[in-house]
Amino acid sequence: MVGPTLTEISAAAAALEDAIVRTPVLPLSASRWERILPDCASVTLKLELFQQTGSFKARGALLGIRNLTDDQRAAGVVAASGGNHALAVSWAARQVGVDALITMPRATDPERIAGCEALGATVQLYDDMAGAFTAMNAAAEGGRIMMHPFEAAHMILGAATCGQEYQSQTPDIETFVIPVGGGGLISGMACAIKQTNPIAQVIGVEPFGADSMYRSLEAGMPLRLEQVDTIADSLGSPLAMPMSFGIAKAHVDRVVRIKDSEMQHAMAHYQTNLRITAEPACAASLAAILGPLRDDLAGRHVGIIACGSNISLARYAALMEAL
Repeated sequence: MVGPTLTEISAAAAALEDAIVRTPVLPLSASRWERILPDCASVTLKLELFQQTGSFKARGALLGIRNLTDDQRAAGVVAASGGNHALAVSWAARQVGVDALITMPRATDPERIAGCEALGATVQLYDDMAGAFTAMNAAAEGGRIMMHPFEAAHMILGAATCGQEYQSQTPDIETFVIPVGGGGLISGMACAIKQTNPIAQVIGVEPFGADSMYRSLEAGMPLRLEQVDTIADSLGSPLAMPMSFGIAKAHVDRVVRIKDSEMQHAMAHYQTNLRITAEPACAASLAAILGPLRDDLAGRHVGIIACGSNISLARYAALMEAL
């Protein structure tokens, strides 16, 4: 089996039950959605943005920190992130009483920086994400335990609990459409989904400006992008990595790409119809079924995911003004 087994996923879900939200699912069936959506049999939305710290990342981060040895807990953890992973690690570390160092780019949304600090983490800022990752690596060499944002067994296992949970809530879904950043979410969810229903489709979504998984799957090996250019900072990984890539390659049917403007329009639909203030990554699944996947989903039961909501009102307003 490539990736965690159903037994391992179920055990992880049970271990998280005391702290993690079983996020709701919502049928998008009102008449206002019917005017927007493709001609599907149904579209169901999993509201993972209601998870602890506002994203799916809390699942894996808590698994990872709870599994540290006493010596590792004493050493503290370090994570490089510009967004949801930073908040999740800060929260999980606080739950367990572990010191957390978060390295972030200076351009990070100030609300995310403040959120990490409010959870007790120490935040250090660097010129860009490459600098933040270099600082994370240096801190790990100095003794802290690295909490990688996606290339870690506990992050993939946490995402797998989300996939198993979604499928148990809506077993009729035939096609799952899942955002791709580094690949932790889609590899974990796809691994869980395919073991329960091997004929279900799992389709990934990446921005054109951060399509490392799309290019890697085409090439048959993990690749690094020379440049990342997208408004979806949570999907802005410059590379695919061996563990998450290998699991995605085994279980994901394909990856499609979307424009930043398609995410912005999907954000507007969420605000108009659900009063949800979605970050760009949160709107990626919806953008895909309204855009490149529209003609492929006729008659199918489709599941999409709203994966995160960590965006300041100022940043949100600026993106909406750019429409």
